Order: sequence, then structure tokens, then C-alpha cells
Amino acid sequence: MKLSIVMPCYNEKNTILQIMEKVKASPLDKEIIVVDDCSTDGTREILRTQVAHQVDRIIYHERNQGKGAALRSGFAEVHGDIVIVQDADLEYDPAEYEKLIKPILEGKADVVYGSRFRGGQTRRVLYYWHALANRFLTSLSNIFTNINLTDLECCYKVFRRDIIQSITIEENHFGVEPEITAKIAKMKCRIYEVGISYSGRRYEEGKKLGWKDGVRAIWCILKYNLIKRESRD
Repeated sequence: MKLSIVMPCYNEKNTILQIMEKVKASPLDKEIIVVDDCSTDGTREILRTQVAHQVDRIIYHERNQGKGAALRSGFAEVHGDIVIVQDADLEYDPAEYEKLIKPILEGKADVVYGSRFRGGQTRRVLYYWHALANRFLTSLSNIFTNINLTDLECCYKVFRRDIIQSITIEENHFGVEPEITAKIAKMKCRIYEVGISYSGRRYEEGKKLGWKDGVRAIWCILKYNLIKRESRD
């Protein structure tokens, strides 16, 4: 089984080389696809000169579009049996890939979400209001999907390739998280959660999520659960 790693990237010059080393260190049979969402801080130059020869593909967006757009571009290019999302910062540890894909390998799951709130893994203690907002959004999503996730906004999401490539991603920004969740719930996918570690960062360290993303997430939960229906071939 081959693992496809999709890494959306925007202005991560301070972490891109470090996270790439951690991804490469995974012993799994894998392909690495990086999507640079029009970085302006020097990340793009690092990708071209120091990373390009280490990965399978780099996709360069000519204008900044958002995480959802980057994932849409990356998912269209994957060839592995299993697909995982990896942020280009150092908040999530690629050493945990094996336990994340295990439920799919065992034939139990179609989709696996990481959870920063499940299990006894270590996590950096940071913003209370962020944690509260995430729990609210997760609960609101659960009300409409009728699945009991604990961490809607976790980066680590793992899919069978046929599942994620059957979904039309419409959101360009962070609303992609509730959008995908609503659509896989409607598809009746077998969803598992796996507890993961988390080394969060502060805004001065490069964190990008803000209150507007939370407002958009609420709209997306309502939109994709109550209004939109996924059309599949």
C-alpha cells in the first residue's frame, strides 16, 4: 500500500525544510506532493532550490487561494492507495503516520481523523479560546452529521484515495474541514479517530487561523449539511 502525502504550504520558510526531513524519515512507501499557495516570504525559492529534488511533485499556485484550494490541487495529483494531509509547519509529527493509517490497512476504516483531544498523547498547552471554538465547531458539525468526532479542525485526515477523489471540494479556505466532514458523513464512510500529539504554535510563530475562519466554518457546516448535496459520478 502506497501513502500519498499532500502538503499545502503558505509562507513557511522557517519550517519547510525541517518538516520535509521528518516526512522523508517515515519508513512507509510514499509519494510527497507539495502545493505552494503563492508564498511571498521566500518559501517558494526554498522549494525550488532545496526541496524539488526530494519530493515527487510541487504544484505552484500563481495567486494565494487558501488551504482548500491547495488541497484540491494536491488531491487531484495523488496516486497512492491512502492519502494523508500534512501541514508544512511543525505542529504535527509525521512519525505518527503508521498508527493513523492502521485502521484503513486493517480494513476497518475508509477515513481516519487525528484527534488532539483523544488518548494520552502529549500536546502543547496554548490558547483556551481556540480550543473552545474548535470544540464548539466540532459539536455543531456533529449535530448535523450525527457522527461523534472530537477534533474537526485537526490537520491529520487520512482517506482511501477513491473516497477523497470522489469528493468535489468547493471551499478555498479553512471551510474545507467542515465541508469534507459533511460530505464523507453523507457517503456513510467508516470513520475512525486516532489520538495524536500536538506541538501548536503562537501567532508570532506563524499561526494563521483567525476568528473569521471560525465564522466561515459555521456557515460551511450549515451549507454542506443542510443546503448542498454532493453530486457524484
